Amino acid sequence: MCNWWVRLDQDDQLKEGGRKGAEGNTFLGRVHGNFIGYMDRQGVLCKVSRGVQANERKFVGELLAEFIGTFILLFLGAGCVAAVILTKSTSSFYELSIPWGMAVAFAIYVCGGVSGCHINPAVTLALAVFRGFPWRKVPLYILAQTAGAFSGAAVVYSLYFNALKRFETSPSLTTAKIFSTYPQPYLSNFEAMWIEIIITALLVLVIFACTDSLNTAAPKGGHGALIIGLTVAIIGATFGPLTGFAMNPARDFGPKLFTALAGWGKIGLPGPNNYFWVPIVGPLLGGLLGGAVYEYCIGRFLRCERNGTEQA
Repeated sequence: MCNWWVRLDQDDQLKEGGRKGAEGNTFLGRVHGNFIGYMDRQGVLCKVSRGVQANERKFVGELLAEFIGTFILLFLGAGCVAAVILTKSTSSFYELSIPWGMAVAFAIYVCGGVSGCHINPAVTLALAVFRGFPWRKVPLYILAQTAGAFSGAAVVYSLYFNALKRFETSPSLTTAKIFSTYPQPYLSNFEAMWIEIIITALLVLVIFACTDSLNTAAPKGGHGALIIGLTVAIIGATFGPLTGFAMNPARDFGPKLFTALAGWGKIGLPGPNNYFWVPIVGPLLGGLLGGAVYEYCIGRFLRCERNGTEQA
């Protein structure tokens, strides 16, 4: 067996590769583990890809990471809201927003190394449009995120089951707010959607900035997770009282589906004034807006600066 070395990008495409020693000028076989190497007639390594089984295992791992990350988000976030509502605490949105932000940071630390920890369909869609994330992965990423949010809500419900029974005799909008978001009654659905568009755009703008390798001002190492979590907390503290700062279709629809099945019925889905679609459409549009703003107003100039430096 030849002695091969390869470096792949995040989509398993050849970034660098070569061989040490070995006779002959053609090769088709194992490179390392389940990596497959292809050489041209001159013996130059021209392509490396994962074997089918390795690709499948990697993708399953990514989906599992997205499920776990979104579960962590809902488990800690909804758990905090349950503690406040069911104990009739007078905590402010500022105090509620900190656990949500930290839950995002924790999820990134746990799962980011496997899947990138999108934990949000709005982020996944924006990455597919602007950052080359594979479109074939998008539907199952979103499904895994929604399932994780559903499961997180279900576990919180199980832990607070007796407290919920003591708090009220029949499910109400008050307790439905533990699990998903609802707007202030003075907001129309379209006004609420506009709010979700803007706050999600800001969130994705920060995410793109923190994950851009060309952005020298971006936090290094694991500090980006804290900045993203802090962004969620600040948005929640400033605009959370308006719509509940969903910013995440999976985070909202998964728990709404759970509450609809767990006894809240139409309060969960479709929700008062058929609100369920707003935290889906608004964040998806907002994610695209935030990604576009960063890529066309910031990222393009970072690329120009790099190209100018390389030419110099």
